[in-house]
Amino acid sequence: MQTITIHGRRTLHGSIRPAAAKNSTLPLLAATLLCDGPCRLRDVPRLADVDTSLALLDAVGARVRRCGADLCTRPADRLCGDIPEHLAGAMRSSVFYLAPLLCRVGYVRLPLPGGCRLGPRPVDIHLAGLAAMGAEVELEGIAVTLRRTGPLHGVDFTLRLPSVGATMTLLMAACCAAGQTVLRGAAQEPEIGDMIAFLSACGADIQGAGTPVLTVQGGRPLGGAFHRPLPDRIAAATYAAALACAGGQIEIAGCDPASYDSFLRFLTGTGVQVSRAGDCVRLARDPAVPLRGGAHLRADAWPAFATDTAPLAAAVLLTAAGESEIYDSLFANRFACAAGFAAMGAACTVRGRQLTLPGGAVLHGTDVTAPDLRGGAALLAAALAADGETAGMKIYPPHCAGWGQRFPETARRLPLTLHHRAGHARPLRGSRPGTRPIMAAPLLKFFTFLHKVCSFALKTQSLSRPALSKRAGQAVFFYEFLAKVLKLRGKFAILINSYM
Repeated sequence: MQTITIHGRRTLHGSIRPAAAKNSTLPLLAATLLCDGPCRLRDVPRLADVDTSLALLDAVGARVRRCGADLCTRPADRLCGDIPEHLAGAMRSSVFYLAPLLCRVGYVRLPLPGGCRLGPRPVDIHLAGLAAMGAEVELEGIAVTLRRTGPLHGVDFTLRLPSVGATMTLLMAACCAAGQTVLRGAAQEPEIGDMIAFLSACGADIQGAGTPVLTVQGGRPLGGAFHRPLPDRIAAATYAAALACAGGQIEIAGCDPASYDSFLRFLTGTGVQVSRAGDCVRLARDPAVPLRGGAHLRADAWPAFATDTAPLAAAVLLTAAGESEIYDSLFANRFACAAGFAAMGAACTVRGRQLTLPGGAVLHGTDVTAPDLRGGAALLAAALAADGETAGMKIYPPHCAGWGQRFPETARRLPLTLHHRAGHARPLRGSRPGTRPIMAAPLLKFFTFLHKVCSFALKTQSLSRPALSKRAGQAVFFYEFLAKVLKLRGKFAILINSYM
């Protein structure tokens, strides 16, 4: 676990450039499995979810490595369709491996994915679309298994809601399916356009980018491509929210203002000065002048107000004059950060998906815990407006760790006054005092290797279990024993990462 200590009431000044978007990078890494040639994703930040994705790619047999700031992949000779439970449970983005592994291997088994606790996030649209293309879907408690007996085929499919994840999954599947696929009601977020740009650079034929109807001519060979993921628009909005809370003057460069236009317009309505010039945005605010409240926001699919920026807007409105309301149409537990706001002195109320903010709060420093990635960013922004010191913001759960690692660099550029302390590796529970600490990375590599050994023994042998070699049988037994005793199912990665 990591902690960040923030000293509030300090204005921000400087220039910052958002890194590549996590929400684009993670599905692009999965999409490289479809390619027959080498791929290179440029300037990919070192995030916890990126590291998990690299471990997942390695676990299924892909060839991937870091090349400086870039990620390089090469076609794999042989892939495995079994996704390890400890990796699937560590991040929501493991769902993006359904389509590539189904197309390349012929089957895929995915334990239910993890991620931020934002309420129900079903994968039924992913499965319904793949089933329409010819996949056989089998649900088995905590996991889903997909198989195909022949190539997937094109289909005319309507998404019941514009899910970004489902649109990306079905785009990847459609590129490998025979014939034409039409996706109606598709998501239109910028990350969808980035996926289309990458697949098109690899040789795919996709029409309709930026519209709710996408047409894919499938069956074309996909080579490799060099691609730079688009800048993180949510990170840009986070920096803008920090400025609104703290005051000062900053420049956000290298990120198209149109990608977070709704948030910039919201800030303008609160009294923040916003000017745009090309891919740069300059923001200024006098902290002596109160912000204007009275906002009524509804977070929804693009091009509406982005759900990931809803907690940031809440942080800005805590001290604004006038009551405001924010409703999130997509996630039931988006405002888990409200408990942290209340601890700082804000009288906010959550009713279902709606957050009500009376405004005019006088915030004070206290200990708070980040409930999820975006909620943690909102608490940090609010702490910048608090009197005194927010004594310790704990970065938890583990998938928030990458955000905590990036923030000190942001602080140096703006600059912010804070102290950052990363958690240190400690012995697992039950270790004797004085024993050597067990580090997370070697453990993850060990269990990834062990899973590959077991999968090979079970999937490639046509013999029954008693006929397996002695060592393979012992490996299978050992892994199954650990899975049962430790109850892996997504919890093992959380246990390990919590000691980092």
